[in-house]
Amino acid sequence: MNTLPQQLANGLFLGSMYGLIAIGYTMVYGIVQLINFAHGEIFMTGGFGALTVYLYVLPDGTSMWIALPAMLIGGGLVAVLIAVGAERFAYRPLRGAPRLAPLITAIGLSLALQQAVFNWYPNAKTDRKFPQLDFGPWHLGSISVQSGSVFVIIAAPLCMAALALFVRMSRTGRAMQATAQDPDTAQLMGIDTNKIIVIAFAIGGFFAAVAAIAYGLRYGTIQYNMGFQMGLKAFTAAVLGGIGNIYGAMIGGLVLGLAETMATSYIDGIPGMQQLGGGGWSSVWAFVLLILVLLFRPQGLVGERVADRA
Repeated sequence: MNTLPQQLANGLFLGSMYGLIAIGYTMVYGIVQLINFAHGEIFMTGGFGALTVYLYVLPDGTSMWIALPAMLIGGGLVAVLIAVGAERFAYRPLRGAPRLAPLITAIGLSLALQQAVFNWYPNAKTDRKFPQLDFGPWHLGSISVQSGSVFVIIAAPLCMAALALFVRMSRTGRAMQATAQDPDTAQLMGIDTNKIIVIAFAIGGFFAAVAAIAYGLRYGTIQYNMGFQMGLKAFTAAVLGGIGNIYGAMIGGLVLGLAETMATSYIDGIPGMQQLGGGGWSSVWAFVLLILVLLFRPQGLVGERVADRA
């Protein structure tokens, strides 16, 4: 029990990353009812875009206080361009096709992006060291907070607050809500639904890049295949919170992060369960939680905002 505050903090840090990625899944599904399984690789390319800015654009020895904003811009730009390009050239031509076609396309795009980075990015076949902030760790009682965790715990609420204000207060945000509810009627009312869909992909891509930078700062390295598992867990978080609900996506991410951290930390202490503990079982417990929630509350913890359209 002495480690409980630290494990709760670790779960919040991990869940914030899941939530940032999950928002991309849930926004796209809410508007076009597409599960963008390439979103995990968009997260990965955002991390490599940020690393590229640090290694090849900024002068050697640049302070991380200056480099981090530039990395956010560079990583965000890469992720947004890939997300928007995927929508324009991979998904839009299939918008009227049966749902299986864009789903298979998303899986193919995911593999293509992963292999592109693996083959063409310098030394991507091994873990790439990610630059670190030069302060910390901070100690709050028995809780130790690393510099990378400070970044995500600040970035996640700021991103959520900005998105909430954008959706509630701006004309574009209200147009996104109208498009999610009924795209045909929204188009008849003068809303450019193609533009709204592009914006949804762009916002999801930028949030994924923020999560990728948080991942690199927290773990110290990034990998060409990191998008698969993180994307899968973020999709789980989106379903857990209620697919199509942007607030549910963040709540689902936090719940998933807490459950995963607690399960892998404390199951070792249960007699006869030691073989089911440890980090190798983290993904298993994440999906066990998803199954339990869907059995008793299929609409997710918060509830699905967008009704299924024919």
